[in-house]
Amino acid sequence: MSKRRAPANRYYDGPPSDHFDGTTFFNPGGTAPGNARDLLKWQMRIGRGNGDRGNGSAQKEGQENAGRVKWPKSWPSPFHGARPAERVDGGGLNVTMVGHATMLIQTAGLNFVTDPVWSERVSPLSFAGPRRVNPPGIEKDALPPVDVVLLSHNHYDHLDLSTLAWLVERDDPLIVTPLGNDTIVRRKAPGARLVTGDWSDVAEISGDVRVHFEPAHHWSARGVRDRRMALWAAFVVETPAGKILHIGDTGFHEGRNFTAAADKHGHFRLAILPIGAYEPRWFMKSQHMNPDEAVRAFTLANVANAVGHHWGTFQLTDEAIDAPPRALADALAEHDIDPGRFRALRPGERVEIPL
Repeated sequence: MSKRRAPANRYYDGPPSDHFDGTTFFNPGGTAPGNARDLLKWQMRIGRGNGDRGNGSAQKEGQENAGRVKWPKSWPSPFHGARPAERVDGGGLNVTMVGHATMLIQTAGLNFVTDPVWSERVSPLSFAGPRRVNPPGIEKDALPPVDVVLLSHNHYDHLDLSTLAWLVERDDPLIVTPLGNDTIVRRKAPGARLVTGDWSDVAEISGDVRVHFEPAHHWSARGVRDRRMALWAAFVVETPAGKILHIGDTGFHEGRNFTAAADKHGHFRLAILPIGAYEPRWFMKSQHMNPDEAVRAFTLANVANAVGHHWGTFQLTDEAIDAPPRALADALAEHDIDPGRFRALRPGERVEIPL
């Protein structure tokens, strides 16, 4: 009797679809991530310049990247040490930045944390890789009980196994994540409560709160042999206080997914959108939005208010540490949008989202 051959995908074994070929996931009609040659080309350019290209004019299509702007070793936030409320009930909606893509969302009596990372580095190595330049805006002892974790994809700056294991031990939250990421989480936290979903699936959180899995234009990998073997996603959190669009990482993709989100969900009280890690554009464009694209996404998705994240904590790309909020301000002015409607948050900064 012949042995059953192990599936080629180490994380997920399921039927093909319009974004899964039976082994790897992909963005329909989209752009694949850069290959090793592109990565080498980019890395060889790092250090050839030290100018600040983070303002709005520096993001024009086709501009060559001159090199990486050096970040400070320490860039503490004036809002560090936040102590959020235990719960936010009724129609209230509060968002507190922890750092990078980690946010605390409080509404409907529930506490959601997105892509939780409290570790010092976002890397497979404990002694190397991108390191924090500021501590978490909410320290562990000040974090209220976490009910739900929204885990968007498996890159190290979003899926931090040490943090997830700590949260599972402390709070036993429900971890909502796209297909295949549960396999990775269970290796470190075998007792974790997980619900996985494909794009267009819905996870029921409570009687009047649910999470929709929606497309994002991105990719996934934990190493060199598992590229695109776990799915990535955006989330729409449907609550009595309104709908929240949360995206951990995405390319603009001609705005298709934002238009589709508005067509499907109508209106968003809040969008949490990535605004950082976007230079050089020739390498990052398909996977990370720049601030101007984030503002266009804000408009296309029919969003009332937004907060920007994915900047100012871990240096992953070439732009200056404070370039994203400055470029965001330029983009909001260019598109004639009140800057109070779309704010770039620092760690520990909290906003109450108006009705």
